[in-house]
Amino acid sequence: MPDITLVEVGPRDGLQNEKGVVATDIKLALIRRLADAGFSRIEATAFVSPKWVPQMADHAAVMAGVPRRAGLIYSVLAPNEKGAAAAIAAGADEIAVFTAASESFARKNTNCSIAESLERFLPVMALARQAGIPVRGYVSCVLDCPYEGAIPAQAVAEVAARLDELGCVEISLGDTIGRGTPEATAAMVEAVAARVPVGRLAGHFHDTAGRALANVAAAHALGVTVFDGSVGGLGGCPYAPGAAGNVATEALVGFFEGQGLSTGIDLARLAETGRWVRAELGRAGG
Repeated sequence: MPDITLVEVGPRDGLQNEKGVVATDIKLALIRRLADAGFSRIEATAFVSPKWVPQMADHAAVMAGVPRRAGLIYSVLAPNEKGAAAAIAAGADEIAVFTAASESFARKNTNCSIAESLERFLPVMALARQAGIPVRGYVSCVLDCPYEGAIPAQAVAEVAARLDELGCVEISLGDTIGRGTPEATAAMVEAVAARVPVGRLAGHFHDTAGRALANVAAAHALGVTVFDGSVGGLGGCPYAPGAAGNVATEALVGFFEGQGLSTGIDLARLAETGRWVRAELGRAGG
């Protein structure tokens, strides 16, 4: 087992906001390259309404075409019962649900309150349990919100605890707009870890202010060993003005391997994949 587990979210979180439609075969080629680079966890697509996220309209075709290998887990975003049922039918290995630590962001992003978003997850959790599939929970705006400013650490801890109670096996804490600091990150992780075992937490940092790796280091120092990254730093959020892409997975691999910590990822292959996907998106007008 590697010292650090990296969850590659590029095929979903990285591509969902590309303006030009990314062809299904490009998505599948990206996923194959990522699998070849050594990833054991890849977020492949999202079972959400094409009306809201047109880039993910081909979710069923993507899941039908991904390479299936022993030990390779494909996660998909499925925030409601309809999406979860379709994701399970399509062969998802893991379902991800998402909410926020900010009421304003929750309403912008999910068109409901935090409490209502959690209520929507109940049938998702039930379906996942019946299918024997784990559920991962995302919490957005764990440090800062574009509408509310700084988010209290205890507010994040409360949402994370609710997701834990619902049955999420892992909770990914997202600095959605990338304005967080290492000090705020440490305070937030400490607060959440008092409610949810730190071994079940993951970090999801954006690099808007150039502090993603410093925040990763702060979370890791407190025991977090799972981090989300997006190849080539792809991604952003349509409901988070000014949010740059996720931290590049290449940067995460280099950061941890430079400290003598294993990730199980072939950095040369990953870097080549980053260059390749950027070139493909350029050709597609994304």
